[in-house]
Amino acid sequence: MSRSLDANLAVALDALLTEQSVTRAAARLGTSPAAMSRTLARLRRTLQDPLLVRAGQAMVPTPRALALREEAAAVVRSLGSLLSPADDTDPATLRRTFTLQTADLVSAALAPGLLRLARQEAPGVSFRLRAEELEAGPALRDGRIDLEVGSIDHVDPETQVEELVTLRMVAAVRPGHPLAEQALDAARLAAAEHVAVSRRGRFTGPLDTALAERNLHRRVTAVLPSHLAAMSLAVHSDVVCLVPAALPGDPETPLAHTATALGLRLLDIPLPLPPLTIGMAWHPRHASDSAHHWLRAAVRRILHAPALD
Repeated sequence: MSRSLDANLAVALDALLTEQSVTRAAARLGTSPAAMSRTLARLRRTLQDPLLVRAGQAMVPTPRALALREEAAAVVRSLGSLLSPADDTDPATLRRTFTLQTADLVSAALAPGLLRLARQEAPGVSFRLRAEELEAGPALRDGRIDLEVGSIDHVDPETQVEELVTLRMVAAVRPGHPLAEQALDAARLAAAEHVAVSRRGRFTGPLDTALAERNLHRRVTAVLPSHLAAMSLAVHSDVVCLVPAALPGDPETPLAHTATALGLRLLDIPLPLPPLTIGMAWHPRHASDSAHHWLRAAVRRILHAPALD
């Protein structure tokens, strides 16, 4: 005869030993007294002990049942804990390092807010922000990064992507730049010197397409891999660089804070340029992780995005 107990038998044993009544144990487990009687008979055969015996109108436990009572209760508590949804982790108790992959401008926007929220809510959390040097899909899958934030341009079937904010591109120039002296038009914008930002070294982008539709062409005198380097160059020269800004009517975006902190003037571009959507991507294994949930919520708050999970 098998000495093994399945989970249902363990739960039934706990109910019977606690209630010391087939009827009450059946009500506790939402079954019928007849079904509970059959379960008690099975337990008696398996454990080779009567467990509960008649004493007048009541049933009393045998010495073996008394010895098993605490152990059975502990097993049921463990099963309940194992099969229950994970409780939300208190951010104050977290001890974790999150790795995010972002463009430098996004890192500059996120880092102050992440550190502020960590100090306030999760002092045991630290952050590693890496440049866009890894192919994000495999890196998310392999766990080398926890979250990608930026313009999400890869579509992997398993990757979860959430759009955060939609921005527009504006022209950033130093104080006193000739373009800032009067209303900007397409011809004056095209005639200025420009710096482009491209990790692949590209000289052209959406602005060139919009200018070409008006038979205009700009001169890009430098291509840099970093938005921060491009803004620094604009501060110290007459080049124009493009930076993201909030859509009209939207709250100011922290992605423009670095440009304004450097003293750059932000000028509306009088051309229809495609919007820039900033999102975040993560692997599904983190979807229900309460610590990762806190990270995603923190990024939303910093970028003024609506809460979704």
